[in-house]
Amino acid sequence: MNCKESPLTIIPQRLLLVVWNIRTRSKRRKKDNDKDGFVKKGSLPHNYLCWRNYRVKKLEVLGDGNLYPFMAFLLDAFLLPPSSERISEKKIGQDWKKMIRQLLLSFLLIQTTLVAARGRGRRHPAVVPPPAKKWLTLNGGEPVVVARGGFSGIAPESSLPAYSTAQQTSLASTILLCDLQLTKDAQGFCQSSLNLQNATTIATAFPDLKPRTYNINGKNVEGFYGVDFLADDLLKNVFLVQSIYSRSPGMDGSYPLLTPYDVVGMQGPPPVLWMNVEYPSFYDGLKLSASAFIIDTMRDLNPAYISSPEIGFLKGLVGKVNPAKLIFKIPDINEVEPTTKKTYVTLLSDINMIKTFASGIILPKESIWPVDSGRLLLPATSSVSDFHKAGVEVYASGFANDDYLSYNYSYDPTKEYLQFIDNSQFSVDGVITDFPATASESIACLAQNKNAPKIVKALIISDDGASGDYPGSTDLAYQKAIDDGTEIIDCSVQLSKDGTAFCLPSADLIGTTTAASLFMDRSTRIPEIQDKNGIFSFDLTWTEIQSLKPQLASVFDGPLARNPANKNAGKFVTLNEFLDLAKKRAVTGVLINIENAAYLASNKGLDIVGAVTTALSNATLDKQSTQKVLIQSDDSSVLSKFQDIKTYLRVLAIDKDISGSTQETAQEVKKYADAVKVFRNSIVLDYPNPVFMSLNYSNLVEVMHAANISVYVGILRNEFQNFLFDYYADPYVELATLTQKGVDGIVTDYPATANAYMSKHFYLSIYMSKFYYHFSIFRNLSRPPYGFFSSIFWPNLEIISIMIHLLLKYGREISSDLYNEIK
Repeated sequence: MNCKESPLTIIPQRLLLVVWNIRTRSKRRKKDNDKDGFVKKGSLPHNYLCWRNYRVKKLEVLGDGNLYPFMAFLLDAFLLPPSSERISEKKIGQDWKKMIRQLLLSFLLIQTTLVAARGRGRRHPAVVPPPAKKWLTLNGGEPVVVARGGFSGIAPESSLPAYSTAQQTSLASTILLCDLQLTKDAQGFCQSSLNLQNATTIATAFPDLKPRTYNINGKNVEGFYGVDFLADDLLKNVFLVQSIYSRSPGMDGSYPLLTPYDVVGMQGPPPVLWMNVEYPSFYDGLKLSASAFIIDTMRDLNPAYISSPEIGFLKGLVGKVNPAKLIFKIPDINEVEPTTKKTYVTLLSDINMIKTFASGIILPKESIWPVDSGRLLLPATSSVSDFHKAGVEVYASGFANDDYLSYNYSYDPTKEYLQFIDNSQFSVDGVITDFPATASESIACLAQNKNAPKIVKALIISDDGASGDYPGSTDLAYQKAIDDGTEIIDCSVQLSKDGTAFCLPSADLIGTTTAASLFMDRSTRIPEIQDKNGIFSFDLTWTEIQSLKPQLASVFDGPLARNPANKNAGKFVTLNEFLDLAKKRAVTGVLINIENAAYLASNKGLDIVGAVTTALSNATLDKQSTQKVLIQSDDSSVLSKFQDIKTYLRVLAIDKDISGSTQETAQEVKKYADAVKVFRNSIVLDYPNPVFMSLNYSNLVEVMHAANISVYVGILRNEFQNFLFDYYADPYVELATLTQKGVDGIVTDYPATANAYMSKHFYLSIYMSKFYYHFSIFRNLSRPPYGFFSSIFWPNLEIISIMIHLLLKYGREISSDLYNEIK
């Protein structure tokens, strides 16, 4: 069953499960704990991670301090019980009358809470739609999102889950693009690659068949082609796989090829269809006609857009496919167009000729915003403005979150979309993307949203400044972190041989400085600090350290390495300079990280705790409460030395993977810490390789909060390889996942991204728009080890229909305010 977008369907579905889970939830099983009292990795809680991103947003917008506890109680019930306790469709069918009564009671309880809150003089906050945006598109309207083969960044391109997930997670206006191919018997199916070998199971489906060679636009290509098979053979025997190997293989071999009829016939609102025909002359040479297929199926498929890189094909459709728009596609400006035998770059200079057969044009994104060989943006071309002046729409193609983006975007895919839709010069009329959810959030939430106030409570804490853009702990990294909205800037304090305290990510200088080129003879192994050899700050004088250059550390190698243009940018910062900067820029606070204190004291005669204490005192930060001072360490004895200064917050760094905690452990932590800093996978548990997807929340946040201990989580990074597959290679989905769990702080290499997510406008827009929610898209998977996802999310359609009917019929009597909010 497809998940509907509307709150009118979402809320009854989830409340049905709420009611059932309240009645059937069993005790959590006893967890095996490690020696420190934390739950061992692998001893997992029962409940599966199944919630939508905007659900919490809605509850928080609706509620005030009095309403929220009840909402939190309902939200807790959204987590499903283990498989043995799962609600079955048959059982729902048997108990539907009782459940609906309880559902209506739930609505009455919500309304009672609202009335009680208002009765105490508290006003229910109104939800005001954001003001209408003005766009620099050709018609002044919102740019459209075109999902290439559906959500092909997550599921195999042109598969059922790809198309359905695109509809469920994107703007309601999202267009589904089908790359039309023809079979031997002139039937159509959707797939962009003419050679099906890498995108399907065709080679294994027909093991006795040898690949054939065809000439495609002047090149001989060997492979397996749809034109060699009857439609019945292809659709029954061939299944889709992910053709980009860095993407999830979880759905490979599970879904068949789709026809355009399958796409327009999907459950849910009728989709807007875009048909692209990449190789019409190839079919013409085989006595097959793509134009005949398009014309013959216009009445049934009703595509809104028809595109092709071949001029002859488009001219043949002029006047025959109204009201569909004909769009001229530019695959690569240096390639030769088959009809005219001219290069596309030559054809682009004749806009008036293009207007005779097309109302729009698809341009590769690099033709609009060029990127140099160093992956830095060049000035925009005049292409969009030129075509707009001639009355031609412009669609930009080639967007993908898991592409190697320009360094100007700091690996934040939304910044790339904004570059094309939210600049002072122009806006493209649409973007063609493999990740339509990210394009949707860029348009609906982030565009025209500069300087929006922050409303999410979680603190934005830097990780060595904006260390994704500049070498960590340098002046440039700190300045950019503050400019990007960081509230707590951090300094991992290191000591030189002569006792100078300065900021650097690690005591080992090899990864973050150029020390290896000058002081390799000082390399040594210190087991108390790390297993490998290093060149350590406490073995060099401050003068020697100043002779080095900072070095931008990359978490990922190859194309995901961080901007080489900034490799040695900036200068080192002493602790005193860091504190002066924090006071001058009036940041919310500072975090001072102290490591290796015991080793430095016993082996080097250096007192790092004393150095920090003196620096903070000299900056008078121990005598004020305006700016927060966080003291972080993985050593509880270090934290204990700061307990007498009540304005300091002590943070215990837990540098190991855990999957939960106990109340006893939390009470022990409370003796010497006010907060804990943990890894991301200590809060959102994940499946091991090769699944790479979220499994569940741990109980860590709840247990720590019960003991009045704050929870900070990190380190968050934007590079797409950093994400689980069901985060859509989108940093905002991870931010939503963690902040909705209630973490108190986000530690990140890219504070600009965290700040954009936590802005008020974005936060409310998630609630206001229907497109955005987070749930595991693997719920549709049909084969082990993923098959159980298909059965745990949605109850019986008939029961849902009855519930929706009751809500629509009696909603105003139950709760007029709630009804209007839902509506």
